[in-house]
Amino acid sequence: MIKFLKIITFSLIMLLNSIHFSISAEENRELIKIKFATDWRAQAEQGGFYHALALGLYEERGLDVEIIQGNAGINIPRLLAAKEIEFGIGSNSFVPLNILSNGIPAKAVMASFQKDPQVIITHNSSPIENLNEMVNKPIMISENSIGAFWVWLKSKYLFNDKQIRRKTFSLAPFLVNQEAILQGYLTSEPYLVEKELGRAPNIFLLSDYGFPGYGAMILARNDIIERKPEVVRAFVEASILGWKKYIYENPDAGNELILKENKEMTKEIIFQAIDKIREYNLISSMDGYIDIGLMENKRWEEFFKTMSDYNVYNKELKWRESYSLEFINRR
Repeated sequence: MIKFLKIITFSLIMLLNSIHFSISAEENRELIKIKFATDWRAQAEQGGFYHALALGLYEERGLDVEIIQGNAGINIPRLLAAKEIEFGIGSNSFVPLNILSNGIPAKAVMASFQKDPQVIITHNSSPIENLNEMVNKPIMISENSIGAFWVWLKSKYLFNDKQIRRKTFSLAPFLVNQEAILQGYLTSEPYLVEKELGRAPNIFLLSDYGFPGYGAMILARNDIIERKPEVVRAFVEASILGWKKYIYENPDAGNELILKENKEMTKEIIFQAIDKIREYNLISSMDGYIDIGLMENKRWEEFFKTMSDYNVYNKELKWRESYSLEFINRR
């Protein structure tokens, strides 16, 4: 009996030592440092990443992630090319193709937004009901958009360059003209217009009319994709889970971090953006949210064909090299 008890005691000691060793090894595990640059200051449009960081989802997968806030002057392709960051945000589908065109060794590995958040807005009193009714009407758009989604509007809806009116930093030209039409971002201009006029404008989300672009993509350096694919996979998986929890569960942890990083941000701005992301199904429109992060060859091909037909890109560009589907679950 005594011998039996000694054996049991010895076994328990060995088990406890094993558990202690495992915990110590876990605590002492060296995390891989990652720098991730966003395209603008901390906001709900990047909420999934901040939420993943706040909840420890990156750390659980062995990553020590630092999110670098963007600003008007940030150049994410240059930072990737100089190896100053491991990952960055590509605002729209033009960015990965531009990177490829310029020989920068990086590509998109995930799309946070299944729909590019670009919108066209009209006044609440406007009789315009769809994009077709905007043909030949003046539209205020940014200079950068002329060689971007405007090309698609010309291709699919027969818009023309005579319609272009330059968009300024001021909303005043739109606010004072009831017939004005303005390009904007789903989570920005509609909110600002409603704040000024007390009523929401009419919103036309280009993606709902067939615009095939993605939004807020993760860009990864090619050397990391090739040499450390497990790091890319860990970052993508944590980011996808972060977005799911941020938009469809409780976003408080991510919001707290956003407000800490960006002193100009407010809870009101954050929550109206989250509401828009949900309402317009920006990150998911499928049961189980299985399309979060998804990219597909078909949409990339459609996007490239339209843009190359209008000479935005050389038709010989190897467009498939601008992205990878290796790190997302569905093809």
